[in-house]
Amino acid sequence: MDKFNLRRELNAARSALSPEQLRANAVKVRETLLEQPWVQMAGLVACYWSTGSEPDTHGLVFALWKHGATVILPVLREDDDLDWAVYDGPGTLAPGRFGIMEPVDTRRGVDAVRTAALVIVPALAVDRKTGVRLGRGGGSYDRALARVGPNVPTVALLHDGEVIDDVPSEPHDRYVRYAMTPSGLTRLM
Repeated sequence: MDKFNLRRELNAARSALSPEQLRANAVKVRETLLEQPWVQMAGLVACYWSTGSEPDTHGLVFALWKHGATVILPVLREDDDLDWAVYDGPGTLAPGRFGIMEPVDTRRGVDAVRTAALVIVPALAVDRKTGVRLGRGGGSYDRALARVGPNVPTVALLHDGEVIDDVPSEPHDRYVRYAMTPSGLTRLM
């Protein structure tokens, strides 16, 4: 299946999830991820502020911040690359491009993600054999992941059924090392 049709299929499945299922999934993903020692030890975490039917990150971002991690969230630039800024609590976000909440803190630049000890990214699906992630098609997170060191844990947050056997890929597509679903953590690489 090509990327366009796969995205359409996955988005339709996500749209069918009830608000109760989305909340339950968010709790399972957050609790399982926070149990990982390499998550607990990460001093600087790059994450994202979820929207719509994406696996919810609001509680995860807050929990990481409350446990002492510095959390940087993306700020979408005009060229669709990602700048980064520090999350400093729920009152420090404001709507950015497309209405997505972004930190109001000073922008740290596109290379700030290089300093993260853990990078958590959105995805619609991840290939279980290669770790290649399928995003929404803008390439923003592929550019960000290209800046991340090879030994830094990279995690895609997904719903069950989104770790699949064949994600179409192109040379610019980046992989993640882990997929986190409500059913558990899968090491991909």
